[in-house]
Amino acid sequence: MTDQLRLAVFLDRDGTVIEHVHYIADPAHVRLLPGAAEALRRLRSAGYTLVVITNQSAIGRGIITLDQYEAVDAETRRQLDAERVALDGVYHCPEPPEGDDPRVVTHADRKPGPGMLLRAAQELGLDLSRSWMIGDMISDVLAGRNAGCRGSFLVRTGKRPDERTTGGDGWSIVDDLPAAADAILGSLDGPATWPGGDDS
Repeated sequence: MTDQLRLAVFLDRDGTVIEHVHYIADPAHVRLLPGAAEALRRLRSAGYTLVVITNQSAIGRGIITLDQYEAVDAETRRQLDAERVALDGVYHCPEPPEGDDPRVVTHADRKPGPGMLLRAAQELGLDLSRSWMIGDMISDVLAGRNAGCRGSFLVRTGKRPDERTTGGDGWSIVDDLPAAADAILGSLDGPATWPGGDDS
């Protein structure tokens, strides 16, 4: 039954929850973005399940090892735990892209493919139609749209923040994770999508 499913906020990791570091491999470089932990606490208090969905092509490219990825993930969780925030799930895709267009699905799990979100929904009992996606790249928000999420937010805290100027069909642009949380928590009776132009 749909009313038995939980609501979720899906989150990209690098540039959304923690500072963007190119192919981060050292847990010593993990830094939570300002306000991120508080925003996640507020979402959890409102009843949202918190799930990280992250592309990690550096593993598939042989740039970092799975052990290094897991060490960074563990440090991210440790820092969130210290701020009294627990994640309900973390999913990663090691597949490298096949091409340069971040809008094109080249692997079911690699964002903008919806595979990781669909798997999380099945394993954690989530209602995608009432859930949200937050990330710092167009592939993040498109993954949310492709999975059937209610809406998505593109944050300016990650890669190429100056290029984030307009929103799109089913997603909008905000400064950071706290601003996305504000919009989600204020939209319980609001529209599911926002009009806007194209954005890369």
